[in-house]
Amino acid sequence: MTDGALAGLKVLDFTHYVAGPYCAKLLADYGADVIKVERPPYGDGARRIGPFPGDEPHPEKSALFLHLNTNKRSVVIDLKSDGAAGVIRRLTGWADILVENYRPGVADRLGIGYEQLSAVNPALIYTSISNFGQTGPYRDYRGSEIVLYGMGGEMHSTGLADREPLKLGGSVGLYQAGAVAAVATMGAVLAGSFADISGDDSAGGQHIDVSILETQLGSVDRRQSALLAHQYTGELSHRPAAGGSGGYPNAVYPCRDGYLQINGSRMYWPRTVAMLGSPPELNAPRWQDPASQGNPVMQDEFESEHFLPWILERTRAAAWQAAQHNRVLSGPINTMADLDVDPSFNARGVFAEGDHPAAGRLRYPGRPFIMSQSPWQLRHTAPLLGQHTWEILTELGYSPAAIAALSDAGVIALAASDAG
Repeated sequence: MTDGALAGLKVLDFTHYVAGPYCAKLLADYGADVIKVERPPYGDGARRIGPFPGDEPHPEKSALFLHLNTNKRSVVIDLKSDGAAGVIRRLTGWADILVENYRPGVADRLGIGYEQLSAVNPALIYTSISNFGQTGPYRDYRGSEIVLYGMGGEMHSTGLADREPLKLGGSVGLYQAGAVAAVATMGAVLAGSFADISGDDSAGGQHIDVSILETQLGSVDRRQSALLAHQYTGELSHRPAAGGSGGYPNAVYPCRDGYLQINGSRMYWPRTVAMLGSPPELNAPRWQDPASQGNPVMQDEFESEHFLPWILERTRAAAWQAAQHNRVLSGPINTMADLDVDPSFNARGVFAEGDHPAAGRLRYPGRPFIMSQSPWQLRHTAPLLGQHTWEILTELGYSPAAIAALSDAGVIALAASDAG
C-alpha cells in the first residue's frame, strides 16, 4: 500500500460534528495518523445524526459520522476527570498537530488550551475552529450554519425578490471552514519545515485561529465576488425576481424524467436556437436584438411555445446530450441514486467501498483531488467508539495494569472487546 502524502504526521483530533472533523478527515485521508479523542459515554454528537442504514438510528451507523471520520482511530477520555491530564500530556508529546472546535475558552477549561499544551510540546501546531474566532466582540456568541450563512452576507441574495431571504441547502459553510482549516494547518507544517531547513531554531509551533464566519465572507462562491463588485459599483447584491432576470433559457427546467439546468441565454442564444432545431420563428430579427433577452413577454413566449414543449418530451439524458452537442452550458440535476451510477465519477474512482464492523459494507465518497504519487486511500472505515483506546495507550507506554486502572477510575473507556 502506497504511503499517503501526509504519512508520518501525527494528529490529535478534539473535534465534533462537521467543521473540525472534516479538517481532520482531510489530513487522515491523505496519510496522517489521526487519533480522535471522544468523550464518554456517547462520543462525537455526529454519531446520533442520520441518515442511518435502514433508517434505524445507531451510534455506530451514522452516515455523517462514517463519512467524516474515515482513516481515524478513536480513544475515549473523560477530560473532566482528575486523571486525564497525564494521558493528555503523553498524547501531546506524541503529536505534531492538534485540531479542536470547542467554543473559545472551553479548551482552556478542559486543560487542553493552546498555552497549556504548547508548554508541553513547543512545536505543536494547534488549530482552533470556532464560529467567530478566538478574539473579537462576537467571540462567545453561539452560532449555526444558517446563522453564519446569514451573517456572512450571502443569504441576502438567495431566495426570491418578493420574499424573505433563504439559506441554500446543506452545510456548505461548515465544510468550507474545515477545508480552510486543513489548508492553514498544512501551511503551518510547511512553515516549520522551511524553518528547519534554514536552521531557524526559534521557529516552533503556532496557534491557527479559523473563524467559520470569516470563511463565509471570503469564499469565492459566497461573498467575495459581491464584495469586489461593490468596490467598483457601490451596488448591493439583490435576490432575483421570480423567473430570473439573466436572460433565457437560464434556469432549472423539467424534463420527462427529471430536471436539467440550462444556461443558453445571451451569447449562447444562437446555440440554443440550433439545439431546438433552428425553428424559423426564432430566427426572426426580433429575437436577434440583444434587448429581447431582458423582455419578460418574449421570455414567456419562448418558454411556453418553443422551449418547454421541446424539453418536456425528452428524457434528461437526451436533452443534455442535445445541449452538449450544440455547446450550450448545461447539466443534469442529479439525485444520490444518479451519482451512484454516474459514469464520470465511477471511471475516475470517486467512490470507495469499505466494510464497517457495525454498519456493514458501504460506498463512501472518496478523494477530493488526485495525487499521482501519493494517492488518497480508504485505509479503514470510521472507528467504533473507543475502538483504539487500548492500542493507543499501549503505544504511549502504558502497561496493561495502568490502562485497567485508568479504565476503573473512569478516565478512559475501552472498547467492549478490550474491557472484558
